[in-house]
Order: sequence, then structure tokens, then C-alpha cells
Amino acid sequence: MSSGLFADHRRIIAVANQKGGVGKTTTAINLSAALVALGARVLLVDLDPQGNASTGLGILPADRKLTTYDLLIDEVPVSQVAMPSATPGLWICPANADLSSADMTLVANEKRSFLLHDAVRGAGLDGIDPDFVIIDCPPSLSLLTVNALVACHSVLVPLQAEFFALEGLSQLMLTVREVRQAANPGLRIEGILLTMADSRNRLSQQVEADARRTLGDLVFKTVIPRNVRVSEAPSFALPVTDYDPASRGAESYRMLAQEILLRHPLQRNLPTEV
Repeated sequence: MSSGLFADHRRIIAVANQKGGVGKTTTAINLSAALVALGARVLLVDLDPQGNASTGLGILPADRKLTTYDLLIDEVPVSQVAMPSATPGLWICPANADLSSADMTLVANEKRSFLLHDAVRGAGLDGIDPDFVIIDCPPSLSLLTVNALVACHSVLVPLQAEFFALEGLSQLMLTVREVRQAANPGLRIEGILLTMADSRNRLSQQVEADARRTLGDLVFKTVIPRNVRVSEAPSFALPVTDYDPASRGAESYRMLAQEILLRHPLQRNLPTEV
């Protein structure tokens, strides 16, 4: 059973959108690295069977001895699954294709929606003690995504600046509402992040205007541009903040991390009252 005392400073954010190709994994990796660059300790939980977040941080498939599958199915502690990345201060719980069968395995488990919650809110993180846990969800509203929504404090939704972008949000918002009512009353939308935007493109401008008019302050001030350096970085197994710190993509993710830290300041080093 988890104690609420040791994790008071920890913020758990799920990066979710049931639509693929919107910059979800890219955001999970680069937000994590940008938060580390600003002084945070971060654990990235790869909950996508494709394992792209793991690959993007340089964790070779052969090195993934324990994965998030073991975390969920065998309840192996996070401290045994998490691996340090090449970026000091950033750990990752890697994933591989084993996770694709987790939904079927979990159906028979009466705690099936709470397994990730118990893992990341429990004492198993004590050796890492992250300020932020970022969860990269699969591109579907599966039992894995439900586990992430039950475990997290808030959901960050990447939204590609393209036609019909807003239409896919309704189902995710409905799922968030259902999880809030049934299992996680504190669940909130952290924000909507516009990704792959082209400021010279009229459609991108219109999508941003529509999103801000419809969703208001839920939309982050930061907009992630379409940037070749962001696209190249995963092939070098690096976050863009390490691959090309001066690029527009890296600067944008640092701005996003600053927005997050304004809402959730680091508390780890603050003196505690006795």
C-alpha cells in the first residue's frame, strides 16, 4: 500500500492521444529531457508496445531485460525495471512487443486498471525519487491507456495542427471523464499541445485559432513547430534538446517544460516542516 508522504512532490503526467502520428512519443521524450535540463529528475514510462520512447533514448531491444510488461503483469518494482538513459537525471521503464498481449492478460485481473497506479505511486520509486513521471501511452484507448489515466494526476494531449484535429479529442475527453468518475477523481487535463505546426501555413494558423477559441486556457502557450531536427533526433537515440540544443524544436520543448514547471515547481529541495 502506498504512502502519500514520500511522493508529495511527484507529478505524474500521461501523454495520450488515441490517434497516432501526432507527436506523442516525441513529446514524451523531449519534454522529459527538457525538464531534466531545467533541474528536474524524471522517469519516463514507455507504455507503448512499439517501444519507440525506449528506442529514442538509446535503449537497445537486447538490453530491455525487464520492461513495463513485467511492471504490470508480474508487479516487478519500478526500481528494478527502470534504466538510466544517456541523459543524466532521466530514467526510463522500457517497453517491447510483449506489452501488446498485456490487455488480454490483464482482463482477468481484478486490479487490472490500478496496476500502474500502484507501481508509480508506491514505494518502488524511492531509489529514483523523480520529480516527474511521464507516461507515453499507446495510440489507442486500451486498458494500457486506462492504467495510465488511473495512475496519473493529469493528461497532456498532443494535437497535430491539421484538418479534423479537434474531432478526435471528444472520445479521449469522454474516457477521461469516465476514469475521473470511476477511479481517479483528481484526474485533470494538463493541457492541449499543438504539434507539427507551420506558422507559414494558413491551415496550421486556423487550427491553432480554432483550438484556442474552443478550448481556451487548456491550450499551452507553447506550440511545437514542424522541425527537421526533432525528426532526426530519434535516429541518433537522443532527445532533440541534446541532439541540437539550438534548434527551434529544442527551444520549443524547453518552453513547454518551463510552462509545466510554472504550474508544478520543483519541491524536492525545499525544507520540510517538522
